[in-house]
Amino acid sequence: MELKNIPFGLTDWAKIVPTEHKGETGMALWYTQQFDTIRVRMVEYSTDYLADHWCEKGHILLCLEGELHTELSDGRSFILTPGISYQVADKAEAHRSRTKVGAKLFIVD
Repeated sequence: MELKNIPFGLTDWAKIVPTEHKGETGMALWYTQQFDTIRVRMVEYSTDYLADHWCEKGHILLCLEGELHTELSDGRSFILTPGISYQVADKAEAHRSRTKVGAKLFIVD
């Protein structure tokens, strides 16, 4: 990831209009900012959310609230709670997310 063409700036996440993304079950609200080729998001997953696809995009992801279960296509599973992050490269390991209690994440990709 190369950060370029991004002048210093502040983001007031409370002023970003979210977009709704339905999962196989539940839904996610994405508060998104695009900075050149870098996407930065605050994402809120509803209770009982399950992603409707296996993702192959790389992310750096930090759990802020709740609990997120991330499953890899090889069967491994990881639990993120507040203060825990993960990172994965583009096309490295397909993954999908689910949560029973809801979660709030900060994601850079």
